[in-house]
Amino acid sequence: MNSSHQEKYISELREQDRWLPINNVSKLMKNAVPTNVKISKDAKECMQECVSEFISFITSESSDKCIADKRKTINGEDILVSLYSLGFENYAEVLKIYLAKYRLYLASKAQEMEEDS
Repeated sequence: MNSSHQEKYISELREQDRWLPINNVSKLMKNAVPTNVKISKDAKECMQECVSEFISFITSESSDKCIADKRKTINGEDILVSLYSLGFENYAEVLKIYLAKYRLYLASKAQEMEEDS
């Protein structure tokens, strides 16, 4: 492999590493449409790029907030604040509910483990 081919290969690898796995995206898409609907490869790849870019966008905003707060770890609240500040209130509201339920689940699991000890 010559130098320009290596550079192109490395560049493609890095870009591919940023994207969610196509199989995961495909499964989510299939779950969102009726069973008789087929989804083209192009549609899956387009969605893969879009959702990956969206996640990077939100994560970057959350990271900036952490840096401003002199913290190193992004948490759920940071993601919520970023969604609100970027105009994605609808997503933030759903995620806020999910996060609350997830935290209750973790607390109940911790309590179960404590009771078993």
